[in-house]
Amino acid sequence: MKNQIYDKFRSFYRKLHTVSLKFNKNKQYSSHAEEKKGLDKLSTISYNLMGKKILKFIPLFKDLDQTLLKSGLKYNFKAYVSLTILSSLLITFIVGIILPLALFFFLNMSFVSALLFGVGGAMFSLSLSIFGFYLYPVYCADKRKRELDDEMPFTIGYMSILATAGVSSEKIFSSISTLNDPLAASTEAKEVIANINLFGLDIISALEKVSARTSSLRFRDVTEGIISTIHSGGNLGTYLRTKFKSAMKLKKLSLKEYSDNLSVLSEVYVALLLTGPLILVILVSVMSALGGADMGLLNPELLLSLLTYLAIPILGTIFLIILDTVSPKW
Repeated sequence: MKNQIYDKFRSFYRKLHTVSLKFNKNKQYSSHAEEKKGLDKLSTISYNLMGKKILKFIPLFKDLDQTLLKSGLKYNFKAYVSLTILSSLLITFIVGIILPLALFFFLNMSFVSALLFGVGGAMFSLSLSIFGFYLYPVYCADKRKRELDDEMPFTIGYMSILATAGVSSEKIFSSISTLNDPLAASTEAKEVIANINLFGLDIISALEKVSARTSSLRFRDVTEGIISTIHSGGNLGTYLRTKFKSAMKLKKLSLKEYSDNLSVLSEVYVALLLTGPLILVILVSVMSALGGADMGLLNPELLLSLLTYLAIPILGTIFLIILDTVSPKW
């Protein structure tokens, strides 16, 4: 009797767990789709408002077109430039209004000084916004490249197993594109299959198109090697096994390099974000006690507040971005 109750309870728990996983997965996909839909709608509005007015600014963003293709962002080049300019102008306008009012009413700054600070802050916000929009595709392309490079040994190993078993190259990429736990190369594999099934390209043309758009030189080298092997009628399994061995050697070297970089970053973190602020706080406190810390607007209280609530969080964020940039996924 106890065993039957236990079995029923375990069966009910498994069903509940399965339903919960499906719900969380659907919720995640739904939120991702809604976010993507909102961004697409925003870029469409920006292009409708700014599309014809940005033609003279297009040459300033000439390098951004190829970066957008390699980043994997599904944005039209002109639509993204329109979004960049419109968002930067809105941010500049908001900062130019709020900053002078805040300085004038809350910090009791003179109207002229507050206005000058507002103009300077607005120009800085404009530059920072354009710079951020310009760097975002570069960051996405670099992140995409690192993900492909980190998983390259496992991707090639999976492909070599299928190729050795006699699976065709089309079926290999189809299998990669439909993995339950997708690899970084699954997105590229989906593009290959879409080029074949939707646009009627052969496997060589589809690989050439994807190879030209990828941000990873290693993945491009592998795809070009597959193209050459298919052209020459060589053994694809033998080629992929050879590439797998070389990829594993490169993986070991990259992990050793990451270990060395991590030791350097830890020393920089201790010096810049632990010891440095502590020494600066002690200096400001001692100078304030001795009466030598009067620097006009930058009194000791304001200086410590800027250090605590602005400088340290910004430096910490920059450090996290650098750490994410150099850290391998595997």
